[in-house]
Amino acid sequence: MTDIVRADDGRRIAVEQSGDPSGRPVFLLHGTPGSRMGPAPRGMLLYRLGIRLIAFDRPGYGGSDRLEGRDVAAAAVDVLTIAEALKLGTFALVGRSGGGPHALAAAALLPGRVTRVAALVSLAPQGAEGLDWYEGMTESNVVEYNAAASGVGVLETRLAPKAAAIRANPESLISGLYQELSPSDRQTVADLGIRRMLVDNFAEGLKHSAYGWIDDAMAFSKPWGFDPADIAVPTLLWHGALDGFSPVGHARWLADRIPDAKVIVQPGVAHFGALDILPDVLPWLVES
Repeated sequence: MTDIVRADDGRRIAVEQSGDPSGRPVFLLHGTPGSRMGPAPRGMLLYRLGIRLIAFDRPGYGGSDRLEGRDVAAAAVDVLTIAEALKLGTFALVGRSGGGPHALAAAALLPGRVTRVAALVSLAPQGAEGLDWYEGMTESNVVEYNAAASGVGVLETRLAPKAAAIRANPESLISGLYQELSPSDRQTVADLGIRRMLVDNFAEGLKHSAYGWIDDAMAFSKPWGFDPADIAVPTLLWHGALDGFSPVGHARWLADRIPDAKVIVQPGVAHFGALDILPDVLPWLVES
């Protein structure tokens, strides 16, 4: 069931919980584009692990109101708002793809509340010193982030029609990316269960507008509003070696700057491998 939490500025934040209601809380931050309805482990596994999984729509996606001009750091405020509404003390975080930077933001900016954080196939900050940000990146993402660099109007012209096409046929996002998918990613999205979850995820996230997607891309393309070096909790960075949407150099850059970070680069897999690895990451997140 979806709950609506109100931010201090009056915005609605759509929140979805699953798993053990009395379990250890773990926030799952969705990809770009995406929603709280994105792929997640089955409730039975969450119960067995004693995990209360909390997902929410970032501003502009699904049931959450837009926050125009937001940066990556803004996610920390929404995480804290939800935690306070649910009367949570401490909690862990995991972000997948576009959710990775937002999970890292909450870990950096909410000391004393976050216990552990995992970022799966995450981007690093654009303009990161010593990182060729575009090296190994798929053409579609290079075009998208170049559009973001040209301004929100240019990006809106590119993404609004794509979002409208996905609303009309949510499978079109997967089929549109197919030529850029590695063999391992094609195998992952060929699974009917995962494909259905992805389709539902995109349909929910973009059902009203493209603004969640637009604002994510703009946020990734400007200063994030925090320094990853300020993350003081155990951090796990997982990446598929063949990822072209978030190239593996991004994870290695983050690992070099986060004090208590462990990086795992898995050979032979790419971006959507993060869907398969999440159940293995959850037990680490709730270790004492």
